[in-house]
Amino acid sequence: MCETPIRVLIADDHPVVRSGLAMILQQASGIDVVAEASTGLEAISLFCQHQPDVVLMDLKMPEMGGVDAIAAIRQVYPNVRIIILTTYDGDEDIYRGLSVGARGYLLKNVTRQELIEAVRRVHAGQRYIPFEVGARLAERMSSPQLTPREREVLLLLTEGKSNGDIAAVLMVSEGTVKFHVNGILRKLNVSDRTQAVLVALKRGIANL
Repeated sequence: MCETPIRVLIADDHPVVRSGLAMILQQASGIDVVAEASTGLEAISLFCQHQPDVVLMDLKMPEMGGVDAIAAIRQVYPNVRIIILTTYDGDEDIYRGLSVGARGYLLKNVTRQELIEAVRRVHAGQRYIPFEVGARLAERMSSPQLTPREREVLLLLTEGKSNGDIAAVLMVSEGTVKFHVNGILRKLNVSDRTQAVLVALKRGIANL
């Protein structure tokens, strides 16, 4: 008697990437691609329609990103098995993706065999976290954590706003903004605002 194939949903906003992933997985024994989504919202809809065994989810997509889509799906299907497959390797991206319930995290330079192995392992109830991804996650967990307000200030810094601009947006004093900026510099271990922005972009705390 033949085994039931692993049913996979692919969510990625690049048609060529989706087609390539589908071709690789369809050629693998015991895997069947049942649907392809181009946005986070479409991924949610198609998941509810097909209820696949495993989802390959990109992080950055139009309308709704991968993290929000994962969270929405898990509200209804808490045992869903999702693998993030992305070009983003910042420690904050990794942390957010895994914290909402993804069971695997792959970068798009992954080999064909690693991709297939990840799908099979996650379907079997295991996690699939490559060493380099695990190392970034450990680094993130050991770093001083920004407060929600510091994150707000940092995001505004990445938009090029001055202390006065930030104070106006957040409706606080410039002294309060300066206090938060100093906290950000200390926690990110940098000496000025420009370096803070660069670190934020590199780690995935903020995106342009």
